Amino acid sequence: MSETGDIDRYLTSDGLDTAREKDIGQHIGYRYDINLLPDYSRVTPFLETYMAIMGWDDLNWLEDVHMGYEEGRPAVFDRNINGWVTVPEGVALPDNQQDRDMLARELLIRFQMSPDHPLVALKQAYAKF
Repeated sequence: MSETGDIDRYLTSDGLDTAREKDIGQHIGYRYDINLLPDYSRVTPFLETYMAIMGWDDLNWLEDVHMGYEEGRPAVFDRNINGWVTVPEGVALPDNQQDRDMLARELLIRFQMSPDHPLVALKQAYAKF
């Protein structure tokens, strides 16, 4: 049986199929589970405005952003700082995972645009102009 047809491949190997998956050391989940793609009927008003301003029809670069947990607290992973950004205390999390993921996408964008983002300090310290 071929490598991709072996139902036990995730038990007997790392199961990483593509070069990208091997580079990052993990599965690109929505390749296997269509339920991981964003439900655009649940887009927050902030994300709707963001997509309109950017002229985008979708959240392509945010499709694999999901609400996770860091040390027991809800958080979203920011690849730019290679770390978790925890959800501020007092933010009520929705019961639906799709809604949580939309909230995670919104929080990630808001944090990346914030003056508190660590890359802002790096730019101030190292920018030539």
